[in-house]
This record gives sequence, structure tokens and C-alpha cells, in this order.
Amino acid sequence: MKIVIVGTGYVGLVTGTCLSEVGIDVTCVDVDVNKIENLKKGILPIYEPGLDKLVHRNYDKGRLQFSTNLAEAIKGADAAFIAVGTPPGEDGSADLKYVLMVAREIGENMNDYGVIITKSTVPVGTAAKVKKEIQDALDKRGIQIDYDVASNPEFLKEGAAVNDFMKPDRIVIGVESERARKVLEKLYHPFTLNGHPVIFMDVPSAEMTKYAANAMLATKISFMNDVANLCEIMGADVNLVRRGIGSDPRIGNKFIYPGIGYGGSCFPKDVKALVRTARENGHEMRILQAVEDVNNDQKSVLFQKVLKRFNGDLNGKHFAIWGLSFKPNTDDMREAPSLVIIEKLLEAGATVSAYDPVAMEEAKHDLGDRINYAKDEYAAVENADALLVVTEWSEFRVPDFEEIKQSLNNPLVFDGRNIFDIQRMADLGFEYHCIGVKS
Repeated sequence: MKIVIVGTGYVGLVTGTCLSEVGIDVTCVDVDVNKIENLKKGILPIYEPGLDKLVHRNYDKGRLQFSTNLAEAIKGADAAFIAVGTPPGEDGSADLKYVLMVAREIGENMNDYGVIITKSTVPVGTAAKVKKEIQDALDKRGIQIDYDVASNPEFLKEGAAVNDFMKPDRIVIGVESERARKVLEKLYHPFTLNGHPVIFMDVPSAEMTKYAANAMLATKISFMNDVANLCEIMGADVNLVRRGIGSDPRIGNKFIYPGIGYGGSCFPKDVKALVRTARENGHEMRILQAVEDVNNDQKSVLFQKVLKRFNGDLNGKHFAIWGLSFKPNTDDMREAPSLVIIEKLLEAGATVSAYDPVAMEEAKHDLGDRINYAKDEYAAVENADALLVVTEWSEFRVPDFEEIKQSLNNPLVFDGRNIFDIQRMADLGFEYHCIGVKS
């Protein structure tokens, strides 16, 4: 099979690389010349564990190619994935201009039957708009070519995307014809050999499934954070509450860890877009509006704890930040809680020294030189008035507490991810503040 992937961002690059890994001929197309040239040299635009090895191997074998020429790549392709960005507009709606631009260009250049698949996260009804753009382009050419439009939303977790794609818990596909279904069955056959299910449905249902899945996960996170805040007020321990409810199989133990809010490229954008889509159709997603409100507030919780501990005066104080990316195993800084916390610290007159294993270069795009970027986690805590744990990277979980204690001006830790044990921190002589437990 010959497949085209348009867009070499997170979704497009992972999708294209993993499809090439099972022997499919894949061309990844992007308008960014520099990005394409770097990919040919083995320089990836994102950090994702294990992805670089797969890119190098499949590019060397000729199964994975990179190009800026969609007109050439689309010739003879069995299918084309649209995997470009859908950034949120000011009103929260998903901006489809890049998706529709690609659809138009495909219509201007396709020469045989193919399935055009929306892989980008798009609102319900987008497939119809994609079809119209393709058809309009074909009409202008004065030719008739059969094609199908399908929806194949991604369910990749940043930091585990390769494994998620190669061993999916489900593959959701929305199709309108038996012909398109057969193409996609053939495409995904290598991934179903070990029993991973393909769920076929109509296109609007597939589009809605993606938004509903992310909205549900975001809801679990915000619910648990709301419970954590109440636990602090009432004197309960949210860590014990989490264990108590997580053992119930109807609830489960995933996405119920309290913290300082979700971030990244998916949850914030998709919750906003679903709320907006509902409103445009005369329906209010009241639960999701509360989910978004709770999450926005939660990003300030750790800062408020710091402010309270220092009696409202942070002027001249210096703080260490461990973790900048919105979650571990990624360099993604989009909607990261660290940005909110750092901005508030700086506004209050404090200075910041931060360390993250992979995200510091990305963080500089947002923070510039307004903070110090430390060479490691221990350098970050030198002469700091307190340590703030913001991202739960594995290497932070069992640090040298004695070195931390000697480096800090005060043995004071604010743990936004609850990665340390309360009693152990007390035994080690630290003043310890976490989420959902009264200090």
C-alpha cells in the first residue's frame, strides 16, 4: 500500500512512522521545508520515546519518505491522512483552515480513487466540509474521480505514543462506503493480528468519539482535583480517598491522581471545542464548562500554597522548579501548569531556577531568559527558598534528599504531583505541602 500523511507534527509523524514500521510505503508531507530537511537528516521536531529509532530505521529502508510536494506524493496513493493542526480560535472553536487547505490541495492533485482520512481532531461535521473542498476542486478541474472521506481519530498518549499506535486498545474508524472500509481494513490489518479491535461506525460518530473520550478523561482529572481541594478543607487525605474509589472497577484507578491541572495539546483544546460545538447547536455542556473552570483554577493552587506560606510576600524570594512540560516523557509545553505557576511567581517579585530533562528548549519559547535554566535538578535547588515539584518525571521520585536539604535555604517542598511520601518527608526534616492533604 502507498499512504500519504499530510502534517509532520506529533500525530502525523507518529502515524506515518508506525505505518511504515509494518511495511507500508509512507510519504510524510509538510509545507515546512526546514522541518522536512531535518527529518531527512534524522532530526525530529518533537521528543517522543522510541520514535527516533523507528524514523531512522524506516527512512534508511526507504519505506518512510519526507517531502514538501503533496502534488507528487498523492499520485497513486491508496489513502491520504490529514494530520495538520486544528488550533483553538479565540471563541474556543477548532480552526479548520489548515485541514480544509489540505483537502483542497488533494482535490487539485489526486488522479485516482483514494480514501481521504481526517486524523486531526476535528468537530463533528468536518468530514462533510472536507468532502466539499475536494469536490469543488475536482469540479474546477472539470473531472470526476471517485473518492471517499473517512474519520480515524487518534488516541495517542504523549510519552507512550509509539506503543499506543503499535498496540492500540482500539482503532476507531468512521466510513461512508464498503469500498473505504476495505481499504482501511487492509491498512490496519497488521495491527489487529493480536486481537486489537477495529470499531467501524459512521463518520459523525467517529468524530464525536474522539472529543467524548478526551472530555471524559479531562472530567475525571478535574473531578479528582475538586475532591482534593475539599479534602484539604475537611482534613481528609485525598491519596487514601483515591485508593478507596479507584479499587471500584466502575471507576478505575486511571486519571484520578490529584495534581495541578491538565495541559497539553489535546484536553484543553478539545474540551473548549466540544463546549463551543454544543453551544452552536443550542446545547450547553454544563459539566464540561465546570471541568474547564476547575482546571484553570487548579493551575494556581500550588502558587497559592506558596503565597500563603510566605505570608503573601514573595518579593526577593527564589524558587526551584522541577519539571516544565505538561507531563513526563514529552517536551510539550502547550497549556503546561508550569507556565502559569512561573508567571505568577515572577509577577510577585520572585526569581526562578528550573530544570526539566527534555523541555527546557521548548520552555524558552514561552519564558525566554526571565528564569534560570539549571543543568540538573540539584543545581536548580541551590540557594532556593523552596522547591516546587511541577512535573512528575521518574528521575525526581527518589532524589538525594540530603543534598536537597543542604542546598535549600529552607527545607521546604511544595509537591504539585504528590510523588513523595508525607511521613517520610517529615522524618527527613522537610516542611512538606502537597495536593489534597491539609498541611
